[in-house]
Amino acid sequence: MENKKVLVTGGAGYIGSHTCKALALAGYEPITYDNFIYGHNWAVRWGPFVKGDIRDREKLDEVFKSHKPIAVVHFAAYAYVGESVHNPGKYYQNNVAGTLTLLEAMRDHSIDKIIFSSTCATYGIPDSILITEDYAQKPINPYGMSKLMIERILDDFDFAHSLRSISLRYFNAAGADYDGDIGESHEPETHLIPLLIETALGKRSSIKVFGDDYNTADGTCIRDYIHVNDLANAHILALHYLLNQGKTNKFNLGNGMGFSVREVIDSVQRISGLKVPYEISERRQGDPAHLVGDASKARELLGWNPQYPELDKIIESAWNWHNIYSKKYF
Repeated sequence: MENKKVLVTGGAGYIGSHTCKALALAGYEPITYDNFIYGHNWAVRWGPFVKGDIRDREKLDEVFKSHKPIAVVHFAAYAYVGESVHNPGKYYQNNVAGTLTLLEAMRDHSIDKIIFSSTCATYGIPDSILITEDYAQKPINPYGMSKLMIERILDDFDFAHSLRSISLRYFNAAGADYDGDIGESHEPETHLIPLLIETALGKRSSIKVFGDDYNTADGTCIRDYIHVNDLANAHILALHYLLNQGKTNKFNLGNGMGFSVREVIDSVQRISGLKVPYEISERRQGDPAHLVGDASKARELLGWNPQYPELDKIIESAWNWHNIYSKKYF
């Protein structure tokens, strides 16, 4: 019987759990590996679960021996930009050293394919509105730097050990599973769309909009929002690419178009039928006016095309999750 097991580190988290569902629907068996620091037990539904840390070499050896996965999809990471600035050691120890431990275990167990959850934060502050993969990578915080370091390590492991990788540089992940099985839940929550929905539902009194004097049509920052199901699908296509002998590569994942903070607020109000109180605050240091990705390369080489590019559809799925489906778990 063909082995279709895939180890998913951080598989109990937001994007990881959506990818586990996508893997199961595509005929694979996702093995969720998570320490539950940020993941959720209710998000583990599509395969076996192993509680473990990516820094725990003994546990990784045990998992690779018992399950013998054909590939790894690697989400496990700390991902709060502000925290990384104040506690960089935590990010380099977990994200970089943890990934190195994972890769050495893969090497020693002859597992030669990995899909890595990278980020547009590796680009830093761009002076171009539409960012391609060959744009200079100049991270401005330890979180982005940790992800860039991992991309470099992956290149080295390919050269030295023929361990092939795909690094997927996400822009702004958003939305939720349309079936309502899983959705976005962070503690603390820092993402714009869930914060706006919580404010609409009265769980927050108001939300801050950081700056309204940017060089954009309405003065607020523009970001590229990509539905989490589209991100999950990209991981399946990346896995197929590696299984078909594709070479190590990097891809942007975004819609290629941006929406301003005010446009997102308007969409949440339109979908919910509720008012979202907000106040204008000072700009945050390091926030570029535009951050939009060119995903032409992923379309060309992976055959990836976002199925949910419309902002209202993204918001609708997030609204349904927070207002209806999440009540099953909270």
